Amino acid sequence: MRDAEVKRKTKETDIEISLNLDGTGKSEISTGIGFFDHMLEGFAKHGFFDLKIKVKGDLYVDGHHTVEDTGIALGTAFKEAVGDKAGMKRFGYFILPMDDALMLSSVDFCGRPYFNYDLKLPTAKVGDFETELAREFFYAFSYSAGINLHLKELDGENTHHILEAAFKAFAKACDMATSIDERVDGVLSTKGSL
Repeated sequence: MRDAEVKRKTKETDIEISLNLDGTGKSEISTGIGFFDHMLEGFAKHGFFDLKIKVKGDLYVDGHHTVEDTGIALGTAFKEAVGDKAGMKRFGYFILPMDDALMLSSVDFCGRPYFNYDLKLPTAKVGDFETELAREFFYAFSYSAGINLHLKELDGENTHHILEAAFKAFAKACDMATSIDERVDGVLSTKGSL
């Protein structure tokens, strides 16, 4: 079982995460931000990750700490769940259409964080979710997981569609990268380690 349980508690957030990389896409998500819950449910479903996330955050301030700290905790869970990365494909990519939106996501579970984010979001909010927080989530995830992450909007007009395409494309790329390939002996690197 490639799984992890992560707890993160600060003065701003209290987070519990349970992750199984080799699941079926079952999820129980409660962050207090409806649209964010919807995005994380889609991430679990389309990545085939079994995922439980429970967050109590200082939403009376705004959603920033809740979203960023969830990214930190979820990235940490992925880092723990992949372990030594033996047999993993390591790289993953996906181009996902969602109505008007077309999103590219590419990842490398190399242990060296890098983040490139190119989304143009027409509106400042979707429901109770501040759209600028999407960048904070993906950034926090990439650095906590130690992955190279590129997200690029190829087309899009509707903010909901653009963000949902980003989360789903990211899920598909992570699913590919964390998949086991029987041809991989040890880790997929000429260095012999990641």
